[in-house]
Amino acid sequence: MTDATPTPSTPAAAPVAAGPKQTLSIVGFILGIASVVFGWVGIIGIGAGIAAIIVSNKAKKSEPGAPTWMPTVGLITGIVGIVIGLISGLVFLFLTLIPLLTYGSIASNLGSY
Repeated sequence: MTDATPTPSTPAAAPVAAGPKQTLSIVGFILGIASVVFGWVGIIGIGAGIAAIIVSNKAKKSEPGAPTWMPTVGLITGIVGIVIGLISGLVFLFLTLIPLLTYGSIASNLGSY
């Protein structure tokens, strides 16, 4: 047996300081991705894209410690989602209106036979 004193065990992990607040950055990022995913629905893609742009711009200003890539991606995907929503809305509009408009002219031509 030795008279060596035991070394004190290391204390439990010290609490880690909280990271920077990044709630708005995450919300803008998620809204931007949602606007691209739901862009084919039209109004949902446009609405989510507008919300993504607003929230991402606010996040850039109010969260200086947050990673800068999240609001940037939210902004870019929000714009892309708006463009996709507008294109899909116009395609739906034209695919709905063109048959309705041509039906009248076809029906009037069939009546003359």
